[in-house]
Amino acid sequence: MIRFNNEWNDYEIIRTGDGYKLEKYSHEYKFLRPDPQVIWKAVPSFDFQRECDAFYSRNNDGGGRWTSNNQIPEEFFVHWRQLTFSLRLMGFKHTGIFPEQAYNWARIIETIKKSQNKNISVLNLFAYTGGATAACILAGASVCHVDAAKSMCERAKRNLIVSGLGLNNVRFIVDDCIKFVEREENRGKKYDAIIMDPPSFGRGPKGETWKVTEQIYELVEKTKKLLSKKPLFFLINSYTTGLQPTSMKVILDKVYSDVPHECEAYELGIQTNEKEVVLPCGASAFMVFK
Repeated sequence: MIRFNNEWNDYEIIRTGDGYKLEKYSHEYKFLRPDPQVIWKAVPSFDFQRECDAFYSRNNDGGGRWTSNNQIPEEFFVHWRQLTFSLRLMGFKHTGIFPEQAYNWARIIETIKKSQNKNISVLNLFAYTGGATAACILAGASVCHVDAAKSMCERAKRNLIVSGLGLNNVRFIVDDCIKFVEREENRGKKYDAIIMDPPSFGRGPKGETWKVTEQIYELVEKTKKLLSKKPLFFLINSYTTGLQPTSMKVILDKVYSDVPHECEAYELGIQTNEKEVVLPCGASAFMVFK
């Protein structure tokens, strides 16, 4: 079943087709970005010069570039609940946020607020620009935010600051996630919840390689050793085509077969302005411990 959250007040997908989605940010800026899930026809076809302020086109070598039709500010903002996100046009078609994750943020906030433990500590691996980190802090938890890219940690800091949350309840770590988990185990560090959003492929700051379908099970096993005696939840998110929601649920169910829990797998999506189109945008497995 596909899940989505409709609480965005200044982000929307206007229409889709021909491998692209036309989005509007900040009630103002329209961007055309490629989306591999959009395999249907655009009616009418997109006018790349007149219909958007900027568009991203791919190169034959797998890269791409942004082309601006109008002046785009270095920084613009979108808002979700009490959170503010600082965005910009980035490499590989990114803007600095995955709006479909709002469903998971809402679920994280609800789960933390319902907990009787008022000192929840969360480990967020492959944490990107910190949407989930911000959600955890908004709910009253503390977070260890780990990403191999220093620039992403800096963007996450910016998001917390503009959201008015500050940096007191978060520790930022620029490191290879697997090696960090191993060191945390040696240090005897414990967390009440774990979030991970691993990329399909990647490299750590020292050239470490990562392939999610080959290493995700091992990483979940390693992180089990970091959970506290009374853990709260475990969330895995993925944008890898070969890693389906049910596969992630099976991994969690197997690794935690000896621990009472409930685990749900689902597809994430965004309701577009086209009534018949809910755009699929990735997959998650969310496990709550009993």
